[in-house]
Amino acid sequence: MTGYDSRMDQILSRREGNLQILTFNRPEKMNALTREMYSGLTKGLQEAADDFSVRAVVLTSEGEHFTAGNDIADFMANPPTDQDTDVARFLGSLLNFPKPLIAAVKGNAVGVGTTMLLHCDVVVSSPSARFSMPFASLGLVPEAGSSYLFPALVGYQRAAKIFMTGESFSADEAKEMGLVASIASDALLEALEIASVIAAQPPQAIINTKALLKASKHDAVEAVMKAEFQLFSLALQSDEAMEAFMNFMSKKGK
Repeated sequence: MTGYDSRMDQILSRREGNLQILTFNRPEKMNALTREMYSGLTKGLQEAADDFSVRAVVLTSEGEHFTAGNDIADFMANPPTDQDTDVARFLGSLLNFPKPLIAAVKGNAVGVGTTMLLHCDVVVSSPSARFSMPFASLGLVPEAGSSYLFPALVGYQRAAKIFMTGESFSADEAKEMGLVASIASDALLEALEIASVIAAQPPQAIINTKALLKASKHDAVEAVMKAEFQLFSLALQSDEAMEAFMNFMSKKGK
């Protein structure tokens, strides 16, 4: 297993046949994502997109959790306030990734840990996984196109309740919503099995099928992501968000 240059192997990349496996590798911080990790993920997705021998990508994680979302301290120190940032580039790479993207989720999937799943083609969850998007609780707004994709998936009122309360939901609820395709005791093993079946199909047919499935909403999601990012950037600089972040950090330090 290999990591990316000087990024302390916090995003690991390995090949398994014609699959590329990208792994969040910061388990001591519940895989909270930093700018460097976003950069590593973007690089991994771009390399997989450019390499015809890669037929699908699997996202997974080391440790007990998928990801705790953004590293708040890193966000406070380096807020992503424009489109030319590691965060924005990663979200763009998710939206435009042309090949099958499969995720194996365990433990907590917080914030972007849940919203990125809306861009995956198949999500496999462990039975104990918990999903949450507590943006409003941190003085922020939804991101990654989730304000469009999530209501379209689960209905307006259910999406509004989850976004506005910050409440988490279970793997069973995620499957019932359609966010998760299946639940397995070994989520990574099942995700790899599904990815292998997909990877054995004629590759151009799979790429074209994904393009067709995404075509009707691609432009709308792209426009929403830009609007979300503008509001998210403004919110990051607000007193409301700074107070929420400081409260979060103080609770974390206790």
